[in-house]
Amino acid sequence: MTTIPVFDGHNDMLLRLYRAGSDNGSFITGSAAGHLDLPRADAGGLVGGFFAAFVPHDPAVPRLPDDGFALTTDGYEMPLAPPLDLGYAQRATFALMSRLLRIEAASAGRFKVVRTAEELARCRHDSILAAILHLEGAEAIDPELDALEVFFQAGFRSLGLVWSRPNAFGTGVPFAFPRSPDTGPGLTDAGKTLVRACNRLRIMIDLSHLNERGFWDVAALSDAPLVASHSNAHTLCPVARNLSDRQLDAIRESNGIVGVAFDVSMLRQDGALDPATPLTEIVRHIDYLVARVGLDRVGFGSDFDGATIPATLGDAAGLPRLLDALRAADYDEAALRKLAAENWLRVLEATWHG
Repeated sequence: MTTIPVFDGHNDMLLRLYRAGSDNGSFITGSAAGHLDLPRADAGGLVGGFFAAFVPHDPAVPRLPDDGFALTTDGYEMPLAPPLDLGYAQRATFALMSRLLRIEAASAGRFKVVRTAEELARCRHDSILAAILHLEGAEAIDPELDALEVFFQAGFRSLGLVWSRPNAFGTGVPFAFPRSPDTGPGLTDAGKTLVRACNRLRIMIDLSHLNERGFWDVAALSDAPLVASHSNAHTLCPVARNLSDRQLDAIRESNGIVGVAFDVSMLRQDGALDPATPLTEIVRHIDYLVARVGLDRVGFGSDFDGATIPATLGDAAGLPRLLDALRAADYDEAALRKLAAENWLRVLEATWHG
């Protein structure tokens, strides 16, 4: 049986290197840390994906005394993370972006940061791992959007308007279970301007982490397919990070995509952070999403290096085991090719070309 190529909607490999102070060579040569490096991508059939530049909390700023998970009678809740200072966010984003560019330079042609659909197609043809630079949260972008133009010229092509904290453009959802994604105000005026600017530049807008009112603001403004890069079905796992049926219907109507997250706390009906979660939980969400939005609008959004994933999957090298689990659930090879890569490629083509 031929290997099915996988294109992934989200990983936090850059954050792992940034936090560890690791050199970029460990990604190229491989290591035992985390979920993703070049050898494990090759072993798992990973041909490309969105590499997130996520800015963590500023260590120079004290956290609030109540920051952290609070257990409730039937779940948990964590307050929204505090907003970030623009200067700190920009410095951290430059450091994260530079790691990706240095990996490209040191990879001897095995890894490329892609900016166009044509470059992405060439990478697939030449067996080069294609990386799309994604900003997870717009904290490094000033309200005047000067940085947006500079980051675009540096290669970024995908933007998550928020992470699970407020910024100048909108508000994310808290990490909470059970909880609706309808948790706060919609986009600010600056956020609406940012959406229009992303449409003008053909930057993909990612709705994962955005609260429901912000989601509907984007849906009303954007002329691009609606995308949630790493989110699941709220009906099956009622965590605030997951999508309601109404949100899924809007993604279907826009011919967009949902990238199924492998984070066990977003898969399980009980919301537990249990790595013993079977791969059938990922299949369960894929089944539901395929029935709700259609086979052409579902992909993978692993959250490698940013989440607890099922131990039976392990890391990027384990992706063939997920494909086998989908085969066991009666997905044929044509359906698997759509879920694993083709649906993402269609949405990127539609977004970047307009």
